[in-house]
Amino acid sequence: MSELPPASFPATAAAGAFDRRRFLDALLTVGFVSTAAAIAYPVSRFLVPPESGEAATNSVVAAKAAAIKPNSGVIFPFGSKPAIVVRSADGELSAFSAVCSHLECTVQFKTDTSQIWCACHNGLYDLAGNVVSGPPPRGLERFTVKLRGEPGAEDIVVSRGA
Repeated sequence: MSELPPASFPATAAAGAFDRRRFLDALLTVGFVSTAAAIAYPVSRFLVPPESGEAATNSVVAAKAAAIKPNSGVIFPFGSKPAIVVRSADGELSAFSAVCSHLECTVQFKTDTSQIWCACHNGLYDLAGNVVSGPPPRGLERFTVKLRGEPGAEDIVVSRGA
């Protein structure tokens, strides 16, 4: 025999009683939404780059002209990234970003071949910043070079653009 609630028991109390199915549905919904948010937040932070707080560097004194001998190069800071100034065997100065266009390794000047070399994957650039061999997809960013100061004590001023 089944027991029925007493006649004095209100019908509305039975309808509003705690329902386990509704509780489990709510619990699973909260769990799903929490998991989705826990996955979506890091993905969105990865896809949206942070704001850069550094001002763009347009010009910098790289070195003293007398410090760079023919067929040599010097790496110097250009803002937050390295740059390289090279004096060719005939004395011509040129400057480039020292960040390889392949995997952003720092390049260096090789005196034996008179080329700019990336040690990460053996990428080679000529003295115009163009790719000679290796995996780099494009040449180095070229900077403008000017000499400033008294002859014999000139500063090499490297700037972005003309």
